Amino acid sequence: MFYSISNRLDALAYWKEFVMSQALKLQYFLDPLCGWCYASAPALAALAKQFPTVLELMPTGLFSGAGARPMSKEWVEHAWRNDQRIAQMTGQIFSQAYHDQVLNGAGVHFDSSHATRALTAMRQITPALEPRLMHALQLARYVDGRDTAKPDVVADVAATVAALSELPFDKAQFAARLSNDATLEQATAQRTASSQALMLRRGVSGVPLLWICTGAIEQALHGSQLYQGGGSLITAIDSLLKASKGNQTPDAA
Repeated sequence: MFYSISNRLDALAYWKEFVMSQALKLQYFLDPLCGWCYASAPALAALAKQFPTVLELMPTGLFSGAGARPMSKEWVEHAWRNDQRIAQMTGQIFSQAYHDQVLNGAGVHFDSSHATRALTAMRQITPALEPRLMHALQLARYVDGRDTAKPDVVADVAATVAALSELPFDKAQFAARLSNDATLEQATAQRTASSQALMLRRGVSGVPLLWICTGAIEQALHGSQLYQGGGSLITAIDSLLKASKGNQTPDAA
């Protein structure tokens, strides 16, 4: 029997009942330095708020390790063009401070290693804060113009996130872990390798990407489905959930 979803509140109630009765899994593939992941930040925030127990962040290591690179003139121009497209499409802010201090800052390296390790470390402390740290790092970079490739900057952002939740936090110790903790480095490497292997096995690529498993249906949502805010994403997933319950093909999103 189908539920009649007439508004967003009904949809959220429907989702919560579904989570209780079915094996819903939401896997969000990302990289902390990906501008398009910043474009989907409102969608991720909505998921984190409504489904904190079934949402799993999946860092891919896209811009860490072999994917890291110097901020060459060509790369800066490429990044800024993408940023302007994202701003026009979504309204997300890419400030002049970001342009001047990050893209064109002295000694800046495009490397998400420390930010990705920070996500893993925060997940070890309390998983609910991991999406919040992800967004806080995005705001620090794109709005405040802070270099989130640096461990001290990342640790400072993490300390602020922890403080807002009244969580005890040693900023200096956290920064040291980002640079020198071999166990954390290994855990992060295993996590990104697992994300990459899952994407390869499923035949998908690129971030951001949301993989939805309802138990009966598995499907990837990406592109515009993630750039139109939480309401649009709820509508798209609701279609998939209804199809799962009725064993039908979901409506095209």
